[in-house]
Amino acid sequence: MDGGELERFVVEELKESRFRAGQIGQWLARGADIDGMTNLSAALRKRLSEVAVANPVRILESYKSQIDETEKFLYALTDGNLIEGVLMRYHHGDTLCVSTQVGCRMGCAFCASTLDGRVRNLTPGEILGQVAAANRHIQAEDPQRRVHNIVLMGSGEPLDNYDNVVRFLKLVNAPEGLNISLRNISLSTCGLVPRMYDFANEGLPVTLSLSLHAPNDEIRRKIMPVAHAYTFDQVLAACKNYVDKTGRRVIFEYALIRDLNSDVRHAEELARRLRGLRCHVNLIPLNDVKERNLAAPDRKTVDAFLKRLELKHISATIRREMGADIEGACGQLRRKVLDEAKAAKD
Repeated sequence: MDGGELERFVVEELKESRFRAGQIGQWLARGADIDGMTNLSAALRKRLSEVAVANPVRILESYKSQIDETEKFLYALTDGNLIEGVLMRYHHGDTLCVSTQVGCRMGCAFCASTLDGRVRNLTPGEILGQVAAANRHIQAEDPQRRVHNIVLMGSGEPLDNYDNVVRFLKLVNAPEGLNISLRNISLSTCGLVPRMYDFANEGLPVTLSLSLHAPNDEIRRKIMPVAHAYTFDQVLAACKNYVDKTGRRVIFEYALIRDLNSDVRHAEELARRLRGLRCHVNLIPLNDVKERNLAAPDRKTVDAFLKRLELKHISATIRREMGADIEGACGQLRRKVLDEAKAAKD
């Protein structure tokens, strides 16, 4: 809830003062448990614990990379479901990758999150709770650290949980809360075209990342079921509309898959399709998905793809691989834990 909702809850339901609402709000922004709200009376803390949950998300396990300090979180929700997050350290601050759904129903062939389908949407509080839990975790080691940037690129399709995600964005940006600038937030979508138009009209200066992963409809349909609903041209038109409405360039995520979309001819076609659009291409050597028999191309092929885009004056980079030793790709850790639990029952 935002500051106004919290104040109404405290004043009208708990019959406490607005001052108490401010105190509680400050504790919630720090990710504190109700028992840790030490400037509240024991009686008030007891009443709060009976009617509310401070942290709908807790870190069940964490895994820190020995390569680059990337940290993988396995979060537990109050209903027993599991989701993931990844904290990445950069010179400009900490970036947290958050999930928006338990699982995913989009069915993209290269993504482990979607292998078991979507279980349910996350609430705005559960999405926000991932950020609060991460802050609490890292500040226990260094009080000066905090999450500066957010990418909605974990499990789930953000625009398939539209209302809750928009609500989360407004909450995380609230001055009385975490106060994270919307310009420091990226939202990734596989291309739900009607919702892309809706999102462009929200007036939120969020960076839109489009999971493209192919230079044409034929290849895209092989790996992304959403491409059967919305054509390549329709997706690009929605991206152009987003650029026009927000003034922000679109980021195209392009996972390079061996023997499918990674040849120089594919780079040529991609450059031709993107010409004139204010954008950047983020090339991603695929994280192997053994369940789908997909693998990344060799480094020479990746470099050749990048060079051809640059020759065609398309802004592009190869995404830095992070957390390779801790199964950093979304969905991998959750699936591993669920498989182990299933095997133990059998």
